[in-house]
Amino acid sequence: MAAKPTNRIISFSGIDGAGKSSQIHALEICLAEAGLHVSTLTMWDDVVVGAHFRETASRRAFRGDQGIGTPENPLHRRDKNVSSWPLTLVRCFFYFLDGMSLLMTVRRMRRKVHHDVIIFDRYIYDELANLPLNNRFARSFMRLLLRIVPKPEIAFLVDAEPEAARARKPEYPVEFLRRNRQAYLALREFAPDIVLVHCGSAEDMERAIRINLRSRLEINASGSLLEPSRQ
Repeated sequence: MAAKPTNRIISFSGIDGAGKSSQIHALEICLAEAGLHVSTLTMWDDVVVGAHFRETASRRAFRGDQGIGTPENPLHRRDKNVSSWPLTLVRCFFYFLDGMSLLMTVRRMRRKVHHDVIIFDRYIYDELANLPLNNRFARSFMRLLLRIVPKPEIAFLVDAEPEAARARKPEYPVEFLRRNRQAYLALREFAPDIVLVHCGSAEDMERAIRINLRSRLEINASGSLLEPSRQ
């Protein structure tokens, strides 16, 4: 029987409304049932530098809605779906700071021996997907940052149809979600170890995630790990 992994990093990325939170929650239950100690961090709350300042500045500059959209309360956000050359340079500056913060956060968490698995709800990939990947400067910046930040043992990209994603989390226009989805898929050119979780039912996606975890992290092949939960 394989030994428990120690301080392994698992990240989840994808467009808004892809179902990342649901898959993370299911995985937390699964790993806990397998006897593993799990800690979950969010990129925005636990890593991003100056999150409150950036949110306030974005709201004042672009006059978009804030908060989390729901089918009962749709929002019209204007932040990462706004692009310009000056804004790209500003993003690169802050993303570099976030990368340094991510590096220190991972180092700090890995010193804590009571964690077996550390899950990141979003990672540096979610910021890089906001950059114009067809631009030479942005591509060079991306390669540099990816060499600096720690690479997760497994990085999941949860794919979703933009229309379905917006129905679950109505915050951004479908046109932007389509472009953003293509940017996420294009990221695999720079980070080929990203594992694409194809669109499907929640149970099918959960099963695919668990199979990848078992094969890559050699987590104990208990029944709770192999079969999706039926809650």
